[in-house]
Amino acid sequence: MEVNKESDEEHVEENSGFQFWRKTLNSPKYIVAPMVDQSELAWRMLSRRYGADLCYTPMFHAAVFVKDPNYRRDSLQSCAEDRPLIIQFCANDPEILLQAAKMAEGHCDAVDLNLGCPQVIAKRGHYGAFLQDEWDLVSKMVQTCHENLNVPITCKIRVFPSTEKTVEYARMLEKAGCQLLTVHGRTREQKGKQTGCADWLKIKAVREAVSIPVFANGNIQYLADVHRCLKETGVQGIMSAEGNLHNPMLFTGGSPCVWEMVNEYLDLVEKYPCPLSYMRGHVFKLCHHALAVHRNVRDLLASAKTYEELREAATMLKDLSAADIEKAKHNPDLFTTHKQLDHPYWICQPYVRLSDSDLEQPEHRAIRQMLNMKRAQDMEKMREEHSGLSIKKLKKRLKHPHKNFDTNRLQFESCTHCRNPKGTRCPFNLCKTCCRLKVNAENVDCSGHNFRRRHGKVKEACDSLS
Repeated sequence: MEVNKESDEEHVEENSGFQFWRKTLNSPKYIVAPMVDQSELAWRMLSRRYGADLCYTPMFHAAVFVKDPNYRRDSLQSCAEDRPLIIQFCANDPEILLQAAKMAEGHCDAVDLNLGCPQVIAKRGHYGAFLQDEWDLVSKMVQTCHENLNVPITCKIRVFPSTEKTVEYARMLEKAGCQLLTVHGRTREQKGKQTGCADWLKIKAVREAVSIPVFANGNIQYLADVHRCLKETGVQGIMSAEGNLHNPMLFTGGSPCVWEMVNEYLDLVEKYPCPLSYMRGHVFKLCHHALAVHRNVRDLLASAKTYEELREAATMLKDLSAADIEKAKHNPDLFTTHKQLDHPYWICQPYVRLSDSDLEQPEHRAIRQMLNMKRAQDMEKMREEHSGLSIKKLKKRLKHPHKNFDTNRLQFESCTHCRNPKGTRCPFNLCKTCCRLKVNAENVDCSGHNFRRRHGKVKEACDSLS
């Protein structure tokens, strides 16, 4: 690492990227990745509490950001303590990206272009990793932002199968004006069952080939992985996504109980509100291993409709785990060796995707058989209650048991401000969109839509966008 420090010093005076990394970002080493619906303000504040030096917002769609003021206001939710902060966009048009970045530059320290998302939605929308073969377009987007923004433009990429092409791609981005580059060491095809391991050698090759700061992303599950990656790649910082979601204490080396992190996160949600879907997603990630043991709590979480019910599920999980915690005091290996975990299931720890061979083990086959049997029994019961329905409709009813599928149901009353149906439990008799505007404007709560007032700096930041 000493060699890298000397190399960094050589660039300080001549390279604006290193000046930005040192002076604006304060030389961050521990970074929380941009994660759709997951790196919202409450989660960022929890991560900063436990060692994160720099956070990225979730990926925002540049075109929607420009057109929709409500989307823009919700996207830019932040506070004074939420710095340094980088806002990430996906885009495929230089002018639209510039418009979105101009609207966001006063609320962040840099704007990041997502060139790494490998999901199907990115392929359909023509953005993310599916732009990595269109170098002229990518170069134009980066150059346009570099020449017209008051904050730096950064990029997050995935590697190519070829190290040489990966290095050439990185150099092209640097030449276009990218001031900081995050390299995810997996290819575009490495996702889902084909995820595999990230290639740190390709990240190292990029670091040695460019003159701007580089962050590494991939294979980060524990603090020891952070130190090993820094040493083996020579990068300036380590970015974590999945590892951070399963244990927000990753960068401090802590291993808390899952319900402790759930309650601490929900405390921050009270101060920095976010949609229920975000909360549920975080709780599922934190409690992943515990929910595999206590499946009744998993069902409770899946059907939770309120913030309070998520807390109740965490409390139930704690109570159900009490007996196992006592057993572990006398036999520490009881809940780790058999399940191939580094810690007992009630401790925050990473989730490792199972290989095909692992899935064929007797234990996993038995679980699948049990779930298939339960699903078949539920389908048979649903068929008896709703005879005459097609298999497709029965599956929909099974998936959404509380939804009213009656096409002849009564029409809802209209919102008092527009023609949309009002929320059945909204105290203001408004639809969801109108209710959100009222909550933001008048700083009130709506229990029916589960909107909570924004406090202090959060509300002031949102009001400034109106």
